[in-house]
Amino acid sequence: MMRSIITTFVPLLLVARVATGQSWIPPAESQRCPSKWGAGDERGSGNLMKPEEVLKAAKLIRTGEVLELGQVLDPATMPFFPGRQLSILTKRTNVLPQSNRRISNEEMVIGELGQVGTQFDGFSHQGIDNGFYNCFQQDQIATRNGFTKLGIENVGALMTRGVMIDVAALKGVEMLPDSYEITVLDLQDALRRQNLTLQAGDAVIINTGWGKLWGKDNVRYMKTDPGIGVAAAEWLAKQNPMLIGSDNWSVEVNPNPDPKIGSPVHQILLAVNGIHMLESLKLDELAAKRVNEFAFILEPLKLKGATGSTVAPIAVH
Repeated sequence: MMRSIITTFVPLLLVARVATGQSWIPPAESQRCPSKWGAGDERGSGNLMKPEEVLKAAKLIRTGEVLELGQVLDPATMPFFPGRQLSILTKRTNVLPQSNRRISNEEMVIGELGQVGTQFDGFSHQGIDNGFYNCFQQDQIATRNGFTKLGIENVGALMTRGVMIDVAALKGVEMLPDSYEITVLDLQDALRRQNLTLQAGDAVIINTGWGKLWGKDNVRYMKTDPGIGVAAAEWLAKQNPMLIGSDNWSVEVNPNPDPKIGSPVHQILLAVNGIHMLESLKLDELAAKRVNEFAFILEPLKLKGATGSTVAPIAVH
């Protein structure tokens, strides 16, 4: 009897694992271009930033409490994606002889400012073959001094309704397991549990609990992560958000359940749908206080031609 139970259970377990891994084929340029915002558009979902979105977000502010969503940029303790680095060197610049005895200091920042820490992905960050969002071509817009199109300076200031989808809370855990693929049903169940629905122009923030590893177990933080899969990304894109972010390093599940593809969610959101991504958010306070709806405010650094920007977004409720 026991043998019979085991032999039927194992195949079911394998089927459950395989069923979550969805392969994905990038659409041809003729299928994804021009963007719904028009040929030549560089802002994508940033076009949803309108005065009415700001006013709608402002109505969510009731206590006035501000929660910081950016991780501290500390080169000594923060995790880095392989090949990236950041150093901060301070130096004394002046000791002046005047009677008021003024001194001054400044710092030299060496390394990346686009793809470290809590980071905002621009549309030139990742693409499909030679093409990016709206079919701008790598060999036509890339230079050693930045991109002539799709630079992060095009994003501007963003203020909109923020919605945190707390998948970790839905599952009753502080942190989702390594490489857990968040499904469409997970997102829908979490929203239902929180009595919220998504609206066009939202900043959709997904709490996995993975941020608890930041600065404590950087090896594990960067080795894998729980996140949304292909189906969840495509479902979210249909909700027409302004951006999608998470407390993990890539927003999407890693490694992908289909070993033949890598980081397809970046392609789905950035290249196909023109939706910005926000990675390595600090969501512990937001989750602890159960602040699931708030005014979300962010502005990337105006780095001309950059693929992204380190950011320090805030939630006000």
